[in-house]
Amino acid sequence: IASDLNGWEACYEKAKHLHPGQAPKRSHGYTMYHGTHKSNAPAIISTGFRPSMGGTLGPGVYCSRDINKAMAYPGSCATNDRVVLKLRVRVGKVKKIDAQSIHLQTTWHQNGYDTAWLPSTMGGYEEDCVWDPKRLTVVGIAHCTDSSTKTSLENLIKQQGNGTGQGQTGSVGVPCTSCGKQTLDKHTVEKCWACKIAICAFMDKHVCLKV
Repeated sequence: IASDLNGWEACYEKAKHLHPGQAPKRSHGYTMYHGTHKSNAPAIISTGFRPSMGGTLGPGVYCSRDINKAMAYPGSCATNDRVVLKLRVRVGKVKKIDAQSIHLQTTWHQNGYDTAWLPSTMGGYEEDCVWDPKRLTVVGIAHCTDSSTKTSLENLIKQQGNGTGQGQTGSVGVPCTSCGKQTLDKHTVEKCWACKIAICAFMDKHVCLKV
C-alpha cells in the first residue's frame, strides 16, 4: 500500500477471471457463468445446482468463463427468458480435454478429476464441467433483461447469507461497508490523516477532500 499524509492508493487482487485460453490452476477459485431459464434461477440460488446427467463432457454442472457461451443457454427458450448467473467456482483438480485426452471426455471424474475443461481451441466457446455442485457459488446476476426479475434474484442471493445458497460451500463473504469488496473477515478501517474520512485499505483510491 502506498500512502501519504493526505490519503492513499491501494492495489488488490481482483477475483480471478481467466481468459478463454488460460488453463485453470488446481484448487483455485474462478469467476464463471451459467445460463438458465429465469424460472429455474430462484431454485438454483436457494438450493444449489442439480448436475446434468450428460452432455459434451458427461455428467456434472456446466459453466463457462466466457459469458457469450452462457448467453446462448438454454437454447430452447426465448432470449428474454434467459438469465446468466455469475459464479465463483472452486475447480479442484482439472483435466484439460484436448486431442490427447479425448478418451477421457466423459470419464474424467472416474479418473480422479473434479473439473473438465474444454478449451475454445477445440472448436467452440470455452466450457467447463464441474462434478460436485458444492464447488459452485452464485454470487451475482450477469445478465437479465427483466429488471424486476434481476432485482428479485439479486435480493435472493443476499438472503441466502454471504451470497451462498443452501447446499453450497465456499462462501465469498459480504461487502465491506467502506470499499464494497467481498470479504470473509471484516476489513480494518482507518481515518484519513487530513480529512478524517473513514478509509479501507482495499479501496481502489482515496482522494483527500483537503488536498
